[in-house]
Amino acid sequence: MATSCSISSASSSFFNKISQKDGDQYAQPSFAITISTQKQASRKILSIMTPQTSERKPSTTGSVKTGMTMTEKIFSRASEKSNLIPGENVWVNVDTLMTHDVCGPGAIGVFKKEFGNNAKVWDCEKIVIIPDHYIFTSDERANRNVDIIRDFSNEQNIKYFYDITDRSNFKANPDYKGVCHIALAQEGHCRPGEILLGTDSHTCTAGAFGQFATGIGNTDAGFVLGTGKLLLKVPPTLRFVMDGEMPDYLLAKDLILQIIGEISVSGATYKAMEFVGTTVESLSMEERMTLCNMVVEAGGKNGIVPADATTFKYLEDKTSMPYEPVYSDAQARFLSEYRIDVTKLEPLVAKPHSPDNRALARECKDVKLDRVYIGSCTGGKTEDFLAAARVFLASVWMDLYTLPVPGSGGKTCSQIFEQVGCDSPRSPSCGACVGGPLDNYARMNEPQVCLSTTNRNFPGRMGHKAGQIYLASPYTAAASALTGFVTDPREFLH
Repeated sequence: MATSCSISSASSSFFNKISQKDGDQYAQPSFAITISTQKQASRKILSIMTPQTSERKPSTTGSVKTGMTMTEKIFSRASEKSNLIPGENVWVNVDTLMTHDVCGPGAIGVFKKEFGNNAKVWDCEKIVIIPDHYIFTSDERANRNVDIIRDFSNEQNIKYFYDITDRSNFKANPDYKGVCHIALAQEGHCRPGEILLGTDSHTCTAGAFGQFATGIGNTDAGFVLGTGKLLLKVPPTLRFVMDGEMPDYLLAKDLILQIIGEISVSGATYKAMEFVGTTVESLSMEERMTLCNMVVEAGGKNGIVPADATTFKYLEDKTSMPYEPVYSDAQARFLSEYRIDVTKLEPLVAKPHSPDNRALARECKDVKLDRVYIGSCTGGKTEDFLAAARVFLASVWMDLYTLPVPGSGGKTCSQIFEQVGCDSPRSPSCGACVGGPLDNYARMNEPQVCLSTTNRNFPGRMGHKAGQIYLASPYTAAASALTGFVTDPREFLH
């Protein structure tokens, strides 16, 4: 039987959960309202339940069809099945496979072992290989990983291999594109309605484009290299409806930290997380990418945002490939629905040592910091640096060096960062976030306290196992860098 629950956290009075709902009722805001009354303490409608009904099978004529979510529709198309329900295992045709210098050699090894040393990949134009983790290091074994994927790309005539040869100056490498999840979007490999798989857990970032995107292991990737197919289980969907005008001191990082804080790091285990609502519609593509990037920190299989005019505009000069967006049916069935009034949110952080250890930034004002890091696939996009520069400007890579910050009199992000005392911007890579031991510049060699725009704060994530990592938005990171303590960005933005 469907059950409902209310959120007990005092900070979550604006966060309502509706369980086991049909999609047509989600489309009616009147079903999720808060009734204000002075008569009793508890008159708030936190959940609405409908009677359980037996599953309706499609008729043989096709005139009756069960509604499907976006994720289910993408699976349906990719598996060439007319109707799917959560829990079904289906073979899907993969549109794009991405791998990088960490997992690429392992996936290549599986491919050659199972298909033969002379075997050819299923489609050399649907494979994207991006070195981005172990590149700016003198470790020879790490460098060897890049050599392996380079040799394989040449051997297989891989069209989209974004190579780097001069590690001393990333700008000297015209083919190098930086962090893989950002590069996939910027180079036009993310398209609505498609299936994108990658050997990295944050491949889910691409769900911002209305596609199914998730991370897979080396064995699965090796199989996809040879066949272009993979057996996947259809995930049930959690829907998150975010409404209200986004306060100018919040970013998408605050939204996803709020959600993870509510449902926990296991609250979406093998579930799709669908993001809708007026707030989501107002977000830029890079902000939507931030939202989808961290669904895996809640255990999610994938995150997904319906494609709209913002999506189509972003893709105009990125890809000429045809694509067909899909949208959840009105009668689609969701496992749970959560409604969030964004206007009541405040800047957040995730305290050590878990992304769901949520707290208000202002509640941590006494936490003294040793360093602040702005970067990674979560918080290292162009708009993230512009956001940080906006905070710095209030107190006194290519885009980073050339794009002027609004209201700065023509100054670039790099100039503003250096003016306020930041270290010079480093070459774009994943080193500080996942390769602390392989990034001598960014690693914590001693137990320090760091506030970071990255996505994970587990012990040892950025170097020393006794280090403490606070996760936050670029706004909060920049404000904290100015004070040396965890700081609410409203102190500078207002």
